[in-house]
Amino acid sequence: MKQITSSQNSYIKRLLKLQEKARERKKLGLFIIEGLREISLAIKANYKFETVLFNSHLISQTEVEDIFKNTTELIEISKEVYEKLAYRNSTEGIIAVAQSKNFSLNEIKFKNYNPLVIIAEGLEKPGNIGALLRTADAANVDAVFIANPKSDLYNSNIIRSSVGCVFTNQIAVGTSEEIITFLKENNISIYAATLQNSNEYHLEDYTQPTAIAVGTEATGLTTVWRDEATQNINIPMQGKIDSMNVSVAAAIVVFEAKRQRDFK
Repeated sequence: MKQITSSQNSYIKRLLKLQEKARERKKLGLFIIEGLREISLAIKANYKFETVLFNSHLISQTEVEDIFKNTTELIEISKEVYEKLAYRNSTEGIIAVAQSKNFSLNEIKFKNYNPLVIIAEGLEKPGNIGALLRTADAANVDAVFIANPKSDLYNSNIIRSSVGCVFTNQIAVGTSEEIITFLKENNISIYAATLQNSNEYHLEDYTQPTAIAVGTEATGLTTVWRDEATQNINIPMQGKIDSMNVSVAAAIVVFEAKRQRDFK
């Protein structure tokens, strides 16, 4: 088995570049996953792996081989190399290099005739995207569409903050116009979370094919969503401010839709 003990190794330098730069991830079609939970979720989602690096002081070779069933190249790395690569402190001594998937709208396949979809437009902060993906997983929505993305979904911060839910959700990326066209072609009603010309969210019927669109806390959804929506909706605010975190807003409306559908 190959061993790497120096953080100056050319392959390790390549992985650091891969971890830090979205352009490099896009060019190579590869990204980094840390941690047993996240890697296990990626395996269940049928991701393919180029290599797996592990530190034997934290996880044994036998444990790693049991996870990957001899299908992936394993590299043992020293503590120095592991600490150089590790994005956070507690990732159980294992780091995987995985092949990216295509987040095309053409890849979306709904498992039932009555889909429930979340759309997030223009989100930039990895923590907000990760939290939104956790909400989507918790509600078991049929898909998450990221409109006009400002962050690479394989950013280590998004993988970490989503606790691997970037692998558990069916995701597509596109422009707002492309996503709106897709929704209309599939007869999915659009409910846009915005203050303008809106009804209170709990007064709407989400029992039919439904897409719930949310924007950034700072600027909200762009005009195209407000104009093309079946209905604009708002969450009544009872405090001093007029907005809330995007993942929280999405969760409130999505779980109202789930309630109306008897949590099916």
